Amino acid sequence: MATKSPTDSKDQGAAPLIWAEEERTGASSEKLCIDEMLQKYCGEFGRWQLRHFVLTSLAWALEAFHTMVMIFADREPEWRCLDGAAGSGCNPAAKSVCRFEPGSWEWVGDSTVVEWGLFCADKFKVGLVQAVFFGGCMIGAGTFGHLSDSVLGRKGSLTVVCALNTIFGTLTAFSPNYAFYILFRFLTGCSTGGVGLCAFVLATEPVGPTNRGTTGMSTFYFFSSGIAILSAIAYIFSTWRKLYIASSIPSLLFLLFILPFISESPRWYLVRGRKSEAMKVITAMATTNGNHIPEGVFLTLDHQSAQFPPPLSSLSCNSLQEQVLSDVNSLNESQNLEKLVSDSILLGSAKGSACQVAEAGSLLDVIRSPITRSRLILAVVINFLCSVVYYGLSLNVVNLETNLYLTVILNAVAEMPAFMITALLLDRWGRKPLTIATLWFSGAFCFAGSLVRNVGVWKGVRMMCGILGIFGMAGTYNLLFIYTAELFPTVVRNAALGCATQAAQMGAILAPLVVVMGGSFPFIIFAICGISGGFFAFYLPETLNQPLYDTLAGMLAKENSVTSSIV
Repeated sequence: MATKSPTDSKDQGAAPLIWAEEERTGASSEKLCIDEMLQKYCGEFGRWQLRHFVLTSLAWALEAFHTMVMIFADREPEWRCLDGAAGSGCNPAAKSVCRFEPGSWEWVGDSTVVEWGLFCADKFKVGLVQAVFFGGCMIGAGTFGHLSDSVLGRKGSLTVVCALNTIFGTLTAFSPNYAFYILFRFLTGCSTGGVGLCAFVLATEPVGPTNRGTTGMSTFYFFSSGIAILSAIAYIFSTWRKLYIASSIPSLLFLLFILPFISESPRWYLVRGRKSEAMKVITAMATTNGNHIPEGVFLTLDHQSAQFPPPLSSLSCNSLQEQVLSDVNSLNESQNLEKLVSDSILLGSAKGSACQVAEAGSLLDVIRSPITRSRLILAVVINFLCSVVYYGLSLNVVNLETNLYLTVILNAVAEMPAFMITALLLDRWGRKPLTIATLWFSGAFCFAGSLVRNVGVWKGVRMMCGILGIFGMAGTYNLLFIYTAELFPTVVRNAALGCATQAAQMGAILAPLVVVMGGSFPFIIFAICGISGGFFAFYLPETLNQPLYDTLAGMLAKENSVTSSIV
């Protein structure tokens, strides 16, 4: 056991150390990773996690506001023919005003379509705004996914995106022309892309492994509820400028009155080498849940816990470095992990007698490993296909020609049974079988919808096929957040989720282009996407009741040990 001078202890206090506390306590200390700590001392889902989960998940409603506000702000309102001779060339039974003389009809309602004449030849500009918004979401998901894994953390990133949403959402209401409008929607998309991503990871990381799946699925009730609430807000604020202001104010309220009561993820603290902050959160969690963490129990990264010998924390700095290099060399011969381990374990100190370790990771680390690389590719492809179907079927609802506000509410409510059923089956069937089943369920009904003509009574049949299709895909779309999060360790989790979210945004950009083709073609495309997505899911591993790893080294060591035992 290495000894430390008083000077070294002072330096140690200036920088968070991974093993300093264990070295002071001697051999009697107990070192646990976060999942072990939750299961053994804190409780996997107690009062602390419940409060944290509810407060954090409220951010999903904010994402719904900024995403779905375009349904109401960019809608084409009703129109009517003018009375008298002025409306002589207008036919009230017509479905479009494009053939009428200007001045023979007028709009009934307010929207950006009315403000800037986004109809007939310029109707594509409405779809362009939607595509640009989702393009911004794609950029924001990748950007804030990386920032939340690195310098900002989960809570810090959520704070930034809420502030930006408040600013850009409000500025959108004051757009003087279409060019500024599309610019502000793009910027709003950049910040909105990080809201759900950061909120999901922050809400689920403090939850134990046996409750994490159900908890993760429950976050999406907040998104659907946000859509329903937005419909009520849009009904009250009928003008599009007032609507943008009204839908942006909740982000400011969340920033001022909710975020101060939300804690940073202890997992992020731990992998960043800030162990004292991680222990404070864990201790508060245990106390609030009515439990107690004994003296001599400390947090450690999963690849440093007792599950992954040798116990490097018992070594001095020099011995530790030698041991790591020895392990790296042995791994290099069989698994080619030298670069991965050397990048994810940083050793050093000011005086050379204390070991400061801060875990870091990036997408390059994910790509270097064949295991995580294949997982990332599959997650990106499946998220893309799922998004095409989910957003495509959602946009198809406008063709129902019913009350817009009521239709949006019914769509939001219709998704909730999918969340509930998926949550009930999540820990019984597992992530992989449920993902395949929901994808194929949706794909089958989309295929059935493509066979039905949109005439007479068959309109109702096609509508039911669409509803059942979005029912299945809503469960898949939300399940993929949990599944993707569990496929990657903490150091790269948000970065991987960011890539998957970017792929989903690409699908969202493509969906309107599929919908405008009309007829049976959209249902055929949706069926192909759903069924093929199920086949791709066959190649993903099951993550049910598996530990949520902190580091790439810890995850790969476990995967390799499982592979070796099978062989």
